[in-house]
Amino acid sequence: MNFIRLPQHPCRLDEATLLSQCRLHFTRRGGPGGQHRNKVDSAVVITHLPTQIIAEANERRDQSQNRRVAVARLRRQLAWLVRSEASSEVSPLWRTRCIEKSGDVSPEHWDYPTLIAEALDRIVECNWELSTAAGQLNVSTSRVAKLLRSDRQTLEWVNRQRATHNFPAIR
Repeated sequence: MNFIRLPQHPCRLDEATLLSQCRLHFTRRGGPGGQHRNKVDSAVVITHLPTQIIAEANERRDQSQNRRVAVARLRRQLAWLVRSEASSEVSPLWRTRCIEKSGDVSPEHWDYPTLIAEALDRIVECNWELSTAAGQLNVSTSRVAKLLRSDRQTLEWVNRQRATHNFPAIR
């Protein structure tokens, strides 16, 4: 897979800075939701201009809710498709959330895509070898696998990539 390479990963940006790099488009989408959904531009399409990655949300009747969902989807896609140079040191966020704390990282939390991006930077650098990447991240292989398993879509995406490199699926 050809990844988009950037010096700084866009998932590390706060929401306002990330959105300053994006074009937002509001439109109508059909489907259930009644008259309000079909008459109001409640669907949100976000395009990250430097990468041309697009995310959309239209399942809610409220534009602000769709905007939140679209931003979350964009951040997840950026985590999957954009690679930055892996530093020799783990980030302070990784150290705080994954090394010093043993708690789970929820895919709903704002920093989840940033952590996934950092893990994927290492995993791709290690040619999808999870144990080598985990060693560089200063955590166990099971800790990295648990982070990836916490979001079904992320796990499916990683397993598709690993399959193309003849690695078994993460269970």
